[in-house]
Amino acid sequence: TCPEQEVQLLEQDITEQVDNLDYRPLGAFAGGGAQQMLITIPYLPGGEEARAIVTFEVHTRTILPPEDTSSLRIPAKPNRELKRFLGKSPLIETKHTKIKRALKEIKAKLASAPPPSQGGAETPNDSTTEDDATVPEEDEPEDTTDKITDWQRVEAIYDFVQDHVKYVEGPDKSAVKTLADASGDCQNISALFVALCRTAGVPARIVWVHEHNYAEFCLVDPEGQPHWFPCESSGTRAFGEMPLARVILQKGDNFKVPERPREALRYASDYLIGLPVPGSGKPRVKYIRDQL
Repeated sequence: TCPEQEVQLLEQDITEQVDNLDYRPLGAFAGGGAQQMLITIPYLPGGEEARAIVTFEVHTRTILPPEDTSSLRIPAKPNRELKRFLGKSPLIETKHTKIKRALKEIKAKLASAPPPSQGGAETPNDSTTEDDATVPEEDEPEDTTDKITDWQRVEAIYDFVQDHVKYVEGPDKSAVKTLADASGDCQNISALFVALCRTAGVPARIVWVHEHNYAEFCLVDPEGQPHWFPCESSGTRAFGEMPLARVILQKGDNFKVPERPREALRYASDYLIGLPVPGSGKPRVKYIRDQL
């Protein structure tokens, strides 16, 4: 479901104890961002091993930034799909007072910024004398709000997060805690960016790759078609592009599964539901998610 990568089934190693292997999208919040593998084993005698190992071949590519961003807009009337990426998620607090305060600071700084340069100042020719030169009058600071594109509004959020948060390895924490600590790892930095975007009305989500994650935001073109753009959470600055081709495991940060209806999941975690019989032992389970 990711336009930047293609997935092909390469090999399956499934033992006879496995009755069924299937896939399903993850709950109402999946948004096409993840599928869950379901493995059904009706009965496993003592001492036996059941395997369900699936190998995929993945071709992924880098994402270049768009050539023209001036016509891209924040969705004024997001559809049902995009609304899934505007609400709160685990560790991503939207509409929180501290998030709103940071967003207000970003907007104020952006509004007071000088307008984009239109080129260098003209240099007087040789015939111009000092007496002929005129000194421009001092003007009041110009409010550049109307000249700011929605792309620049999102970029200002990205720059704020990059400037405000120092990368430090550590446990997962919320967007608000990351903002208060001014430090965090890739998950924390992505969560803060997503929280700020959603509070500003910009659909955003976390993208999970092997041992890393980053964020994506969505803008629409003049025809109203949505386009998702990645931005790197740590390392070399990359806004609206992804210069490294990574295998994407899932997109999104709020999932539900039928077996755990009251629990919001940030990512598709592995778990086992077992029905023991009298006198049976506890099975040993090994989950495999290796990148070869």
